[in-house]
Amino acid sequence: MGFPVVWVYWVVSLTIVTYASAYIVKNFREIGFAALTAFYVIYLGASQILASRIINFDLGFYQFYAPAAVFIYPFIAQAIDMINEVYGRRSAHLAIVIAFITQVLLVTFIAMVNSLSPAPFFKYEEAWQYLFGLSIRITAASWISFLICSNLDAYVFAKLKQRFLSKERAFRLDASLNPYVWLRSSVSDVVDLTLDSVIFVTLAFYGVMPVVPLIIGQIVSKNIIGFLDNPWFVWYKRILRKERIQS
Repeated sequence: MGFPVVWVYWVVSLTIVTYASAYIVKNFREIGFAALTAFYVIYLGASQILASRIINFDLGFYQFYAPAAVFIYPFIAQAIDMINEVYGRRSAHLAIVIAFITQVLLVTFIAMVNSLSPAPFFKYEEAWQYLFGLSIRITAASWISFLICSNLDAYVFAKLKQRFLSKERAFRLDASLNPYVWLRSSVSDVVDLTLDSVIFVTLAFYGVMPVVPLIIGQIVSKNIIGFLDNPWFVWYKRILRKERIQS
């Protein structure tokens, strides 16, 4: 699967988006929400396309299969955490609604184009229909799991932040050593990514494929990558907090 190259792309893209998000929010707070929501929508749209390719995960001691979009799902969870961190839970829920509407439009546009007759010289119609001819069941499963899990992520993150706010302030500038920053990002993401795997696979493939192996594969791969991207959220938090303290 070319893991070394994959991880280079993954690290570079996550670093660019995290720094750009922190820079925009820090210097242009009034448009920060729009910028973060834009990144959130792009992640979500990319995941819908990348999910059509199934890849092999080789951990050395264990191999399993999962959609290529597992590399993007944790980005989605982190993006909603970044919005929640600065603009609050209500804004996070608003971003989820906006993102959901864009996905409805995406599927609508694909269905619109698929209803047209292809040109006689277009050689890739079969591949196009295979990749973008999403079944109603899979689309519905994706939308249901997204709405439930993303809103739950926003709720859990906000509650943990509220619960430990006074203790978190004691750490002042050093967010990298602040266990409460790590806690709310990690716990909310684990809840989101795990439940999303269970709901989506069950609704989309129950009675068609063996759902238990698929659920396990998604839970493991999503949470491994979700755990690895936590330092970037902590970095985002550190940049914002450093600016606030210095000002």
